[in-house]
Amino acid sequence: MATAQGVRQRGKDGSKKRADDSTAFMNGNSSASDTLDGLKRTSKKAVTSEWDYKLALAVITVLAFVTRFWGISHPDQVVFDEVHFGKFASYYLQRTYFFDVHPPFGKLLFAFAGWLVGYDGSFLFENIGDSYITNKVPYVAYRSMPALLGSLTVTTVYWIMWESGYSLPACIVAASLVLFDNAHIGQTRLILLDATLVLFMALSVLSYIRFYKLRHDPFSRKWWKWLLLTGINMSCVISTKYVGAFTFFSIGVPVMIDLWDLLDIKRKQGPLSLPDFGKHLSARILGLIVVPFLMYLFWFQVHFAILNRSGPGDDFMTPEFQETLSDNLMTQQAVGIDYFDNIAMRHKETKVYLHSHADKYPLRYDDGRISSQGQQVTGYPHNDTNNLWQLIPSQPMDGLGHHVKNGDIVRFRHLVTDTWLLTHDVASPSMPTNQEFSTLTVEEANGPRFNDTLFEIRIENGKPGQEFKTMASHFKLIHVPTKVAMWTTQTLAPLPEWGFKQAEINGNKNLVQSSNIWYVEEVPGIPEGSPRLVKDEKKTKSMPFLKKYFELQRAMFYHNNALTSSHPYSSQPIQWPFLLRGVSFWTENETRQQIYFLGNPVGWWFASSILAVFAGILLADQVSVRRGVDALDTRTRSRLYNSTGFFFLIWAAHYLPFFIMGRQLFLHHYLPAHLASALVAGALVEFIFNIEPADLTNFTDAQVQEGKKAAGGLKTGRPRSASKPVRERVAGQSLLATWAAAAVIVAVLVWGFLFFAPLTYGKPGMTVEQVVRRKWLNYDLHFAK
Repeated sequence: MATAQGVRQRGKDGSKKRADDSTAFMNGNSSASDTLDGLKRTSKKAVTSEWDYKLALAVITVLAFVTRFWGISHPDQVVFDEVHFGKFASYYLQRTYFFDVHPPFGKLLFAFAGWLVGYDGSFLFENIGDSYITNKVPYVAYRSMPALLGSLTVTTVYWIMWESGYSLPACIVAASLVLFDNAHIGQTRLILLDATLVLFMALSVLSYIRFYKLRHDPFSRKWWKWLLLTGINMSCVISTKYVGAFTFFSIGVPVMIDLWDLLDIKRKQGPLSLPDFGKHLSARILGLIVVPFLMYLFWFQVHFAILNRSGPGDDFMTPEFQETLSDNLMTQQAVGIDYFDNIAMRHKETKVYLHSHADKYPLRYDDGRISSQGQQVTGYPHNDTNNLWQLIPSQPMDGLGHHVKNGDIVRFRHLVTDTWLLTHDVASPSMPTNQEFSTLTVEEANGPRFNDTLFEIRIENGKPGQEFKTMASHFKLIHVPTKVAMWTTQTLAPLPEWGFKQAEINGNKNLVQSSNIWYVEEVPGIPEGSPRLVKDEKKTKSMPFLKKYFELQRAMFYHNNALTSSHPYSSQPIQWPFLLRGVSFWTENETRQQIYFLGNPVGWWFASSILAVFAGILLADQVSVRRGVDALDTRTRSRLYNSTGFFFLIWAAHYLPFFIMGRQLFLHHYLPAHLASALVAGALVEFIFNIEPADLTNFTDAQVQEGKKAAGGLKTGRPRSASKPVRERVAGQSLLATWAAAAVIVAVLVWGFLFFAPLTYGKPGMTVEQVVRRKWLNYDLHFAK
């Protein structure tokens, strides 16, 4: 009994209670000032008595490193999305410009790992299954970076619970849900970004908790330190993936509520003057907005500084951007375009050529609409003579050699069929809102329908009178009479059989869309020795950083939102908490080995059920209070709503937004939310099994009735605390129950982890029977037959 009481007493008087009270997030009651007084009265003995927490932290950290690093050299082949992020690291080491939809911080860490071991980035991770050994790639160094970050994530989860004042069993349960989770392990043993994302998301939560605990010592050195660390960690999250914005929301909500409380003139700690409130507001804006944004920009500055050579990412950028890269083919091969040149125009997004052939549009489309029955104009992916158009001036010109300029009004003659390009007020084959593109005979084009063949060349970011060039001039072709742009897009379905499954070209009324952009790939037929082919030595140009940054941001957001195509292993958010399916990362037929990305089902189902339990507890408490029964004491309710509620907010902020996303989604997108659910689970274990001795009473029936009467009918009367022996006995029973529950949970987690470990580590190979035993929810595992 003495031991149990000693543990609970530490929780009441030591740092555990301080952490618990101080993480009563969004709580404005008077317990805060009492907490500060308690903090000042804490004895050195109370602090040093937390050896059990420190020992558990050490054990959990060691286990985290073991589970993440064990067998990390297997397989010695490219696995799943290592083809992307390993390739990006190699491009950094080669200083070759590439394009990706994610910000640079996580990828820079991989490049840093390669640089540390002296790798030159010669291997480009082209295909899943390519051998690292054959190509002499230091892949273990690459994989060690996320494994290190993933190991520290487990430590951070434990630390969050410890700083939040939860009991040792609760800390162990929360950390174990991440420690023994197969999905977290599998994702952090490979060259992938999620280890970086999840760690800094957890560090953001930890930093904010530490900052919040210092709210009664504002503007002190430690207060500033943890405020700035919160902002820096959040910046690292969003600098890895844009879903880091969810972490900003998670922290932003309690920050705004805290500011709202500081504004209250009736605060127990005394009102703040408006100048003092302004200082608090300014400090948070600086630490949580300005500093993170500057850090975010810093990583892009590093990105641009490293990638100074032309590479595969050039095509995503404007010609002005490409001219800042050395060895750029566009800059070296650009040729000025003259009137009467034959040109091949190519769509920037889809890479199809503007094409025409003698076949006509059908009289009626499948939906009953009538076409013009004109000659088809389509997008064709291959180089062909039917892609050539002669560029004709709209006004007569004497002789040859007149350069085409930005803003010129021109016409296009299709060489093979000797017809003239036009668009008119006829609906396109698949889009009634867009105009059909077709061609006319010479007689019609030079007669009554002359105006329908007029187009304006509008160079993107071009200056008035700028020369029109191949490759270097990205342009929009605007129809003069109707003001529509020649357009196609990747999401547009190909034409039916009558259109030979080619891409549809139509007139788009929305002129600002980037998918309206084309470029001239070549001007065939220029005689050798022509002065137009003489190239002066081109020097790389400079471009303001912010201009490069905003251009890249636009491209990243556009292509990120365009990731809507189906994938065999994509899944919907509703499936994630229940772990209904995973992702096949790698297989080897000879050894029957496979890596299948899947969480620990036991842990995921337990954490998901705890989320439902938490919501049920809050609902039951609210209903009870409405009916005049106050079943929870103030401190317990404060922790339940504020500390555990904060964890629940983190889960919701990192999960619910995916329901409104239209892009491809996979199970790994749930990992930050799963970490938050682990925090909720640890907190609820303590709430369910733990009873505070100080809140126990040993009332007779008469005393209970007296208490109800004194409280006006509410069950809140506290006429007398229980005796010390009763409190000690219940404290021991409560602690034993909490430890027993934690032991059972951890044991089951370990069993689930070991059972699915062959799918996580990719070894050993399994028999058909062993694979089938693991198809719990019809997981699409390989070698099941």
